[in-house]
Amino acid sequence: MAKAENKTKPTGKSVTEFLNQVEHEQKRADSFAILEMMKAQTGLEPKMWGDSMIGFGEYHYKYASGHEGDIFLVGFSPRKQNLTLYVMAGINQHPELFERLGKHKTSKACLYINKLADVDTEVLQEIIKKSAEYSAKHQSTC
Repeated sequence: MAKAENKTKPTGKSVTEFLNQVEHEQKRADSFAILEMMKAQTGLEPKMWGDSMIGFGEYHYKYASGHEGDIFLVGFSPRKQNLTLYVMAGINQHPELFERLGKHKTSKACLYINKLADVDTEVLQEIIKKSAEYSAKHQSTC
């Protein structure tokens, strides 16, 4: 039986060009601000992953089910409804930070915010940093 291939992979597309196409002016400005935050907190350069995700770094994961693949340490996407931040390990690891963050929603590995003005950006930067560090340290142990 053939192994399923992860569809989300790094592409050679321009991050800046992608963000310049974000229609909503505030979301575009917030996206560039998040881009700079993630650069500063990870020390890594961004790459486009698939058509609409911007990721920093890369790590290998393997689930108990045997499913494995590669994904970014942290990333984000300016979605129509909100700004979606992919904090692969941050949500369950640091609940105290999320309590102090401000207006947001979460799912298993995603943080949803409407605009940066709704959150404490210092807390957000700490979440980004801790999530990237956790993901880098816990490769292949999902």
